[in-house]
Amino acid sequence: MTNTRLTDPEVLESRFPVILEKFEIRRDSGGKGKMRGGDGVTRRIRFREPMIASILSSHRIVPPYGLEGGEPGKTGRNLIERMDGTREVLMGCDHANLNAGDVFVIETPGGGGFGPPEDTQAR
Repeated sequence: MTNTRLTDPEVLESRFPVILEKFEIRRDSGGKGKMRGGDGVTRRIRFREPMIASILSSHRIVPPYGLEGGEPGKTGRNLIERMDGTREVLMGCDHANLNAGDVFVIETPGGGGFGPPEDTQAR
């Protein structure tokens, strides 16, 4: 995640009643192009106690644009996976009450590609 204060997993888990279940690259979220856009990340944070979570994020509706014929990256997504199996999609700037066992999922957008994607059929 860029332009954010990103706390180390060990520090996050020692200071807050949460478990960072996943922190990985969000494969194929970058836009296609001669130079492919960078992939975003996926974070899954499980809450061990009731808390209020807030998020301030962008590119949840409008995808990151490509340049010089490059394709846009995928939009990001924020959601809550409740213990009862339901899912609640959050806006880019939002907050939610979480209960013990709920998971906050943050998928960051991919970057836009640069230049037209190469035609693999012409080779």
